[in-house]
Amino acid sequence: MAKTLDDIFDDDDFGLLNHKEKSANVKTDEDRLIDSFEEINAFYEKNNSEPSTGSMSEYSLSAKLKGFRSNDSKKKILKPFDRFNLLGEVEMKKKTLDDILAEDDLGLLNPEGDLSIFEFRHTRKIDKRADADFVAQRTSIPDKDFEKYEAVFKQVHQDLKSGKRKLLPAENVYKNIQVEHFYLLDGMLLYLQSAVLNEEEIGGRKRLDGRTVTIFENATKSTMLYRSLGKAIQKSGKVITDTDEDIQYQLNNNVGLVKEEDLQSGWVYVLKSKSKRSEIANLEDLFKIGFSTTKVIDRIKNASREATYLFSDVEVIATYSCYNLNVQAFEKLIHRFFAESCLNVDIYDADGRRLVPREWFVVPLPIIDEAINLLIMGTIVNYRYDNNFEKIVLK
Repeated sequence: MAKTLDDIFDDDDFGLLNHKEKSANVKTDEDRLIDSFEEINAFYEKNNSEPSTGSMSEYSLSAKLKGFRSNDSKKKILKPFDRFNLLGEVEMKKKTLDDILAEDDLGLLNPEGDLSIFEFRHTRKIDKRADADFVAQRTSIPDKDFEKYEAVFKQVHQDLKSGKRKLLPAENVYKNIQVEHFYLLDGMLLYLQSAVLNEEEIGGRKRLDGRTVTIFENATKSTMLYRSLGKAIQKSGKVITDTDEDIQYQLNNNVGLVKEEDLQSGWVYVLKSKSKRSEIANLEDLFKIGFSTTKVIDRIKNASREATYLFSDVEVIATYSCYNLNVQAFEKLIHRFFAESCLNVDIYDADGRRLVPREWFVVPLPIIDEAINLLIMGTIVNYRYDNNFEKIVLK
């Protein structure tokens, strides 16, 4: 009896005749174009420079980049993936509202139908909401204008690699974010060039806000709000410290004789604690080094109620008047100089909250005086403090 085709298929115990569809993984021309450009992005990210024609290994990438730059249609496809502005300015077609509505194949923007999802029944209505005066988007910076920033960004990268600068968590960002400083946001360096700040009252609280001029290392610029920038850095960014040379330059730039027209910046002070707690009272060379823009005697009036003074009265040991000087930079550098001698003790406030003071150092007073004089003379960057031998030595 001749077998039918159905008999043959039914008799296939090992499944040899089963046909499985193979999923086609065919890349489009656009996919291949993007993959090719991503190779150039990866090279730039690794080497911080464009591929050159000087070596065979880079020649192919350099030729591809040159071809992309000369082809307007390819530039428009690749611009959304141009993380390092390698293609320069590209004029992109802006979609109109009609274009967006025409692309709504699923009818998601159809105004008819059940819209109850957009009705807020259980949230308090806000009667007044301040509208943003404009949306701060990033704009490209012409190559000629960006040259002066590009070299600085490269130097910051080198400083981070060599350890001259450090990445720190973005804590108390609204208090610490400063103009003319560098930050890291979503893996990209930015420079806060300027900020026009005004005090405004919202919900009974006063706060500073205003437009900034922020430069990014991919040759773009933003005028985002100061507080928006702070939130972004706090959420997904880091603070980049100054180098000792940067701080020293600020100080040296203002060193000179005091004149009538000079403005007093404040006072750097050295304090001794009067605390009776054994872990503090038994430390003979424990001193607080800080700064104040008001008279020190006024600044310490409420010392016994403030954590920064260890909740105890203090004795003023020395003060240094500073003119035309960034006193905060002065204080930051001296704190870094004595970092290994920082007091390591926990204290608690009246509510039982744990506090860790950071401006107290176990260092002999003559050494502190010597360090401050070195700082004023502009030579402190050539020295370091040897905590083991309690002496200042050449680096």
